[in-house]
Amino acid sequence: MACYVHSMSRASSVALKHPPVTAPSEPAGALSPFPELAVAIERDRRRGRGAQSNASGRYESEARVAFDDGWQSLEDLPPFKTSVTVDTARKVITRNDSPDIGFDRSINPYRGCEHGCVYCFARPTHAYMGLSPGIDFESRLFVKPDAPVLLEKELAAPGYEPRMIAIGTNTDPYQPIERDHKIMRGILEVLERTGHPVGIVTKSALVVRDLDILSRMAKRNLVKVGVSVTTMDAKLARTMEPRASTPSKRLEALKILTEAGIPTKVMISPIIPALNDQEMERILDSAAHIGVPEASHILLRLPLEVRDLFREWLMANYPDRYRHVFTLIRDMRDGRDYDSQWGTRMKGTGPMAWMIGRRFDIACDKLGLNKRRSKLTTDHFARPKANGEQLDLF
Repeated sequence: MACYVHSMSRASSVALKHPPVTAPSEPAGALSPFPELAVAIERDRRRGRGAQSNASGRYESEARVAFDDGWQSLEDLPPFKTSVTVDTARKVITRNDSPDIGFDRSINPYRGCEHGCVYCFARPTHAYMGLSPGIDFESRLFVKPDAPVLLEKELAAPGYEPRMIAIGTNTDPYQPIERDHKIMRGILEVLERTGHPVGIVTKSALVVRDLDILSRMAKRNLVKVGVSVTTMDAKLARTMEPRASTPSKRLEALKILTEAGIPTKVMISPIIPALNDQEMERILDSAAHIGVPEASHILLRLPLEVRDLFREWLMANYPDRYRHVFTLIRDMRDGRDYDSQWGTRMKGTGPMAWMIGRRFDIACDKLGLNKRRSKLTTDHFARPKANGEQLDLF
């Protein structure tokens, strides 16, 4: 496989002074097509981003890397800026038959996510766009402006059978660009109008913007909102999830939603051993204190490029914990960095995974969480009229 090296600027030579970030005796990015090119980008250029590098996607036949050609330039390379491209999707409902998740359909209003969570399991999907799962995933975003119209068209199909639609299971529907594009609000308007149930997952306090729609849907058992709270440590959150809402804002959003009568869930996702697992009981206690009735947890997942990106981030920010964290991860994944088997990929296996599960269950029992679970209904579904369909006269 050919590797093309591209000469850039003096700023590039600064980046190349930092070698690929890995632990001693371990291969750099074994899942990356160009592991030797996963060079950390200088801090000023990636300020506010979660990933440390921007290696080419795994499907690319070429890769480019910056290096010092000796000429020097007159100016440094600019910081990465967020760009938004229109995604001309023809359908918005995505189907799945995964046996270990509670839904068979979902909607992603956006591709990529500006929140920049370094552990995000959706990062590898950016390789389908010919882009990097690293900083590209956080800065080169795609928006589906026709999503509400397309959704209504799909719901109007004669053979459509309503079941809960999950939103936010891949990229966050309330990430910062939603403030301007309002795609999620448009989707909710369609779902409310047609009486279709929806489950929402987010890390953003922006969800309370749609409190009016969510409150009306909740009265008909049509909506449930899960907010992910990974840590109560604002410094860790800013480093790990740089552009997501602060932990206090997420808890405040849960409180507002709960008081408005909207079924809510606190999601401790992901749990990272030796980094945030010790906060699990504190997060559950905080959520129960504000009236949140349900809780869930998911173990850290490191599929494809996510493993290498997380490794780089961990070495850059918590080098003293690197070996301990990965030792525990492998203990919960049968000696591997990741195990994608149905049924165990979310919770892991072994004594450490069992202990985390027992701690979670005991805390929930003590706090009265998960004693009652809200159930969404499809009884209110009214199929919208398809374009050109004759309206009833009587």
